[in-house]
Amino acid sequence: MTWVTGLEGSPYGLHNLPYGVFRTADREPRVGVRVGTHVLDLGGAEQAGLVFAAGTLSRPRLNDFMALGRPQWTAVRQRIVELLTDSTHRAAVEPLLLALANVELLLPFDVADYVDFYSSEQHASNVGQIFRPGQPPLLPNWKHLPIGYHGRAGTVVVSGTPIVRPCGQRATPQGPVTGPSVRLDIEAEVGFVVGVPSPLGSRVPVGDFADHVFGVVLVNDWSARDIQAWEYQPLGPFLGKSFATSVAAWVTPLEALGAAFVPAPEQDPPVADYLRDEPHLGLDLRLSVEWNGERVSEPPFATMYWTPAQQLAHLTVNGAALRTGDLYASGTVSGAERGQVGSFLELTWGGAEPVRIGGSERTFLADGDTITITGTAPGPNGTTVGLGEVTGTVIAPR
Repeated sequence: MTWVTGLEGSPYGLHNLPYGVFRTADREPRVGVRVGTHVLDLGGAEQAGLVFAAGTLSRPRLNDFMALGRPQWTAVRQRIVELLTDSTHRAAVEPLLLALANVELLLPFDVADYVDFYSSEQHASNVGQIFRPGQPPLLPNWKHLPIGYHGRAGTVVVSGTPIVRPCGQRATPQGPVTGPSVRLDIEAEVGFVVGVPSPLGSRVPVGDFADHVFGVVLVNDWSARDIQAWEYQPLGPFLGKSFATSVAAWVTPLEALGAAFVPAPEQDPPVADYLRDEPHLGLDLRLSVEWNGERVSEPPFATMYWTPAQQLAHLTVNGAALRTGDLYASGTVSGAERGQVGSFLELTWGGAEPVRIGGSERTFLADGDTITITGTAPGPNGTTVGLGEVTGTVIAPR
């Protein structure tokens, strides 16, 4: 039970408590935690001696707090629950509960490195069929290792940031031209935020996933398909992907997702030893994609072939160091049905099968379009855990 009103049935109740960073007219940027339709000012709580986290909660990003490690994360979470359930704390804590409508949400963490994986078998198969018809949809290496590439950390932006239509080279029947992308797309993904770093030259085994990963964010990895198609051979994605990646303003801690871990799809052929995670678990996260307010897809994260723990192990198998604030994303989340895909490339089958949005036939994104990705997970005792939404509106190129 909590003395905070309005939390009954909320996906942002005490079973969730996602972290973010906010500011107001009279408060400098600091860490907060979402409680229903409010933000608990953790920076203020720490300054008042109500919670203790080595002074990290008054900082303008989550990085210093995330670097403290799981024992401190757990202790702070338990203390927050205590403050919100023990009525003797109400007089001190209630002034620190601020209405969401009255705060500005900021990028929650400084992104150290950004890696994007390609872990949905359904998505990889769909893309293979679209781009390589008549050939095997999966390349020979796909089921042996989690395919990924390094993105651009400096263009990761918080939800709500306008997305400027990218320009670049694209192929035409008359030869390459330079100009705005005409096949701008989305990728509905789930991102994992690293808290505890690892030394250069060491590996992080699959069993240490929860010791390093602080939490989860929804991600939209915007993609310029025409720029990408012209540039990606032989070295992979570059300008078609690096112009913007949107993340939610709220990081859901792993501890809130304990009830969401489920058996992951069986892997055949057997994976390399360093990728064997026992138990082999994924996350039952249910995403929803809205295009100008119309729901067009519901991608199921539980179908992902490669698990978050396997992705982390593969990311470090060569000795690459983890840094606090590293973000690695799952890759596009797509299910077996057309209404479960996480990109418009798949939804419209390469633009050949338009969908109707607002009464018009559409294939890729136009200026003024708004995309919102939301998500939920099962919580303890039949509750629902809300994942912070990620939204963005496309604006004309500069």
